[in-house]
Amino acid sequence: MAVNSRDELVDYCLRKLGSPVIEINVDPDQVSDRIDEGLDKYQEFHSDATVRIFLKHLVTSTDIANGYITLPNDTIFVKRMFSNGSGFSSGRGMFDIKYQMILNDIAFMNSYVGDLSYFTQMQQYLSLLDTAINGLPLVTFSRNQNRLYIHGDDLGTDIKEGEYIVVEADQIINPETYTSVYDDMWLKKYVTALIKRQWGSNLIKFEGMQLPGGVTLNGRQLYDDAIQEIERLEEELRLTFELPVDFLVG
Repeated sequence: MAVNSRDELVDYCLRKLGSPVIEINVDPDQVSDRIDEGLDKYQEFHSDATVRIFLKHLVTSTDIANGYITLPNDTIFVKRMFSNGSGFSSGRGMFDIKYQMILNDIAFMNSYVGDLSYFTQMQQYLSLLDTAINGLPLVTFSRNQNRLYIHGDDLGTDIKEGEYIVVEADQIINPETYTSVYDDMWLKKYVTALIKRQWGSNLIKFEGMQLPGGVTLNGRQLYDDAIQEIERLEEELRLTFELPVDFLVG
């Protein structure tokens, strides 16, 4: 059965723990907290929980005065920033070096200049010169503030009001919009284990208490089993589903 909502995920996890045959001694608020905890872990480390996007932003006078731009709340990583700032690739009409190269050389590429390999090498060489001479904008992303700080004189000098900048970033996939997130196999197992740990924690204080019929509560065993499951799933998350660290460093 596919899980397509938060409520369906709750029902699935409780059924997997034995409900309604067995009474699961966990408060609904505790279940909700464990789902939030599971989603936080999933969104932080699972490669399927985020998507690489390019955000376009129109620079305003307020951005220049602040020294930063505000990004959407679901942005978690920023790889790099592109701008129309000065440089070989800035597109300054007929005075642009790339424009002049193409104007003079592209028509004769197959005669005296060479083939497409020459054009590719020249593009790479111009990009290297652009980076060495003009450099790249220095930026810092503060996740808790949702701010992309632009350092130096780029903002207001090379990057002017009314120009666009583009940010390459990783954005969380909202489970309320894309409900298939709730059906992720790892997430379902992890949330079930978290609820099981909460159940065992609730029953620990009644450990050894004998119920009518001679049944004895054993919350400690539930708790310990859940801890082992959580540790195994977290190890699987980091080793199997997490992207390599260098993919997230810009």
